[in-house]
Amino acid sequence: MLDLFGLGNAIVDTDVEIDDDFLSDEGLTKGQMTLVDSSRMANLVSKLANRPMHKCSGGSAANTVFAAQAFGLSTGYSCRLADDENGKHFFAEMQNAGVITSPMSETAAENRRSGQCLVLVSPDAQRTMCTDLGVSSELGRDLVDIDALRSARSLYIEGYLSSAEQSSQTAAYCHQIAEAAGTRVALTLSDVSMIAFCKEGLITMLGNGVHTLFCNAEEALAWSKTDRLDVAIAELSDIAQELYVTLGASGAQAITREGSWQAPGEVATPLDTNGAGDIFAGACLAARLQDATPGDAATFANRAAAKIITQFGARLPNIDDYKTLMRPNR
Repeated sequence: MLDLFGLGNAIVDTDVEIDDDFLSDEGLTKGQMTLVDSSRMANLVSKLANRPMHKCSGGSAANTVFAAQAFGLSTGYSCRLADDENGKHFFAEMQNAGVITSPMSETAAENRRSGQCLVLVSPDAQRTMCTDLGVSSELGRDLVDIDALRSARSLYIEGYLSSAEQSSQTAAYCHQIAEAAGTRVALTLSDVSMIAFCKEGLITMLGNGVHTLFCNAEEALAWSKTDRLDVAIAELSDIAQELYVTLGASGAQAITREGSWQAPGEVATPLDTNGAGDIFAGACLAARLQDATPGDAATFANRAAAKIITQFGARLPNIDDYKTLMRPNR
């Protein structure tokens, strides 16, 4: 029996520092995620070939599940991987952390590659992502361990799955299976671009609502088409029994049927904001599934997010670094 069953893309992140001129020259919107094809990805990588790059397994839900595992949960992750360098890298990192992960399901070919994401880090620590989903966009029902899903305490779905019809339909199917089995469903809105261009897919995955919903303030405002956060929170609270809204340096807010709690911000010097929302969700879910209150879970999650932005990359260097955050005086 798993504590957390994750469903999402399998991406290998490549972090590289750039200046704002590069974003302008390439027509990329700062701070947002853009889906690209393999040809566009190869072109971008070639233009950055003379800059230092750091590679790490990623994908939003994968980062969250990885963190939850490190914070004490038993976890599994369903995704699609090709048998190539990135696929092997992703599978090995997840398995070594203890996450039960879908095996590589097909032979790699020119246009059948595992997913990869180019994370462009600006001097102000903002990250602009260019993502080639590769075979990851074809997350079918055949890759989901239904028995493990039914027996899990919680299902976690990333909003990025809304960008591909097959993946969003699989997520909606898993949502239905989880509800019928009494498994709690958690989902993240993931990115403003998903709300702007893939909202129908998000609505499909949300179904009749979820137990837990994660978003940042910008995503909340975009979802509700308002400039008032209180209005956005009221609307999203109709969708989720528990809502967690991250507020950057101002901390985070947890909202449930019983009340609302403000988690204070933590002093941190940001180098790279990539993965902040992912580790927040992983820490929050781990805390809640280990009986923390919503307010305490948000406080712990905010501490974890403040830690991840002080380094490059969406994951901490090793499992012990995650466990250190669990100590009261860390």
